[in-house]
Amino acid sequence: MSELVERVDEFDRVVGVVERREAIERKWLHRVAVTVCRDTAGRVLVHRRPEGVSRFPGQYDWLVGGAVEVGESYAEAAARELVEELGVRAPVRHVVTFLCRGVISPYWLAVHEAVVVGDLAPDPGEVAWWRWLTEEELWRAVRQWEFVADGVVALERYAAAGRSG
Repeated sequence: MSELVERVDEFDRVVGVVERREAIERKWLHRVAVTVCRDTAGRVLVHRRPEGVSRFPGQYDWLVGGAVEVGESYAEAAARELVEELGVRAPVRHVVTFLCRGVISPYWLAVHEAVVVGDLAPDPGEVAWWRWLTEEELWRAVRQWEFVADGVVALERYAAAGRSG
C-alpha cells in the first residue's frame, strides 16, 4: 500500500501530492513530524530501531514520528505517530521546524514535545528496545551509540531552541 504525502517547496508550501517512496527517491521535499517524549521526571525516551526495518536498522533514536499524511497538520501527525509507535496518547507541543537535509532525502521536520504518562506499549515493528534517559545520559549516548544521523541534527536544533542540554 502506498503512503501519500504532500510534496512541498523550500518555503514549506504544498505543491502537490505524491507517494512517499517517490518523494524520497526523487529527493522531493515533504513533511515529517516527530516528538520528544519525556516522562514526568523530565527524562527523555530513547529507543533502538529493529534490525529488520528498511530505514536505519538497529540504530538508536530519541524521536518518535514519521511522515505527515495528506491534509494532516504537523501536530496531528506527531500525535498520531505516538499512538501508532508507542500506544500512548498525549498532547504535543511544537518546539522547532526546520529544513532537514536528511541522510536519505531532504524534508521539513517539525519537532514536538510531549509528557507521556502511563505505560508504553511500543510497536515491536518500530521499537526493539527503549529506556528513559536524563539529558546528560542522552548526550553521552549520542556520542557513544549509533544514532540515526537526522535525529542527531534534530537534537542540535532542539538544544539551540533552548530545550535540552
